[in-house]
Amino acid sequence: MRIRRAGSADAEELSSLLNEIIRAGGTTALETPLSAAEFADWFIDGEFPLTCHVAEHDQSLVGFQSLSLYGDPPKGFADIATFARMTPSVGTALFPATRAAAEEFGLEFINATIRADNVSGLGYYTKMGFKTYDRLIQVPLQDGTPVDRIKKRFRVDAKHHTIPDA
Repeated sequence: MRIRRAGSADAEELSSLLNEIIRAGGTTALETPLSAAEFADWFIDGEFPLTCHVAEHDQSLVGFQSLSLYGDPPKGFADIATFARMTPSVGTALFPATRAAAEEFGLEFINATIRADNVSGLGYYTKMGFKTYDRLIQVPLQDGTPVDRIKKRFRVDAKHHTIPDA
């Protein structure tokens, strides 16, 4: 598997990957498919993305991970988003590049907000060293179904420090 920075030329294939995950439901807070242009704006080269890395396997893109400042996070924080086809090692392979980028940007924390019913996502972020610090209660989906959101954060210099659970 090869990890590299995403470029605008990847937007079509990555939006297709993301839209498959959105249509499957149950793992992302995103509920409306994105066009390639919207994808590029949200994750690659718009106002809020800091970086986006892709995982390539057998000449196709099997996942991506981004850091962004969408929603005006606190100073020193950026939000992470991870999307992958059902290949267990994709997120694990992407995280070192994302972490290195976070260090380059001088970030203190990477924030992940995960649906409480996304067992695999919660497990992934825990495995990567993220610690739970907050819970948003019963955030409604588009159809009105309430689903909690778990907020986890990763201290960028975690090899030297730990974050106490909130």
